[in-house]
Amino acid sequence: MDFCGILSLKGEHMPRKRNEIKLTADEQHVLETYVSQGHKPAREINRARILLLSNDGMKGKEIAKVLGVSQTTIANRRQKFHQKEHQDILNFLKDEPRSGRPIKLDRKVAAHTTMIACSTPPEGSVRWTRHLIADKLVQLNVVNTISHESVRSILKKVNSNLGSVNNGGLVKLRVITCGIWKTSFISMPCLMIHGAR
Repeated sequence: MDFCGILSLKGEHMPRKRNEIKLTADEQHVLETYVSQGHKPAREINRARILLLSNDGMKGKEIAKVLGVSQTTIANRRQKFHQKEHQDILNFLKDEPRSGRPIKLDRKVAAHTTMIACSTPPEGSVRWTRHLIADKLVQLNVVNTISHESVRSILKKVNSNLGSVNNGGLVKLRVITCGIWKTSFISMPCLMIHGAR
């Protein structure tokens, strides 16, 4: 039995709202050209094909089978098309910016963080803390904001790269950790990084 809707509280059949796609001739031409020419991300090509096949009257199940995508993807794409009908059709195919993406900490920030950690701590402090380093980076306009956890992450990466040829003078130390002797390489000017907690 094929249900095209849901039942109301009274038990009557209610029609389901369908997200039918009706493209203009220009939009259809632009999408067909987009799909057939050049190299583009597969995600964007699939979005264009969903619109084209929906415009031809194909059902969601059939499109899902042909393109190898889920029916939810098709329903979401159709819904977004209706929400953004006024926009250029090619802009609709692009990914929207995503929130919550962490800021990228580049080599410049890592270099400043290391230089601060290796310098003399501020007056009144015995050593640099992660919070003090974060405050100093903001004060020097290296970054607008940075958390103490990002500072910890940078210092951890710097410590793991101390054996690198590019770091200059290295000292080989034998350290006892959890009752086991282990060899570590430590850069002489950066001994203070280990105290940056």
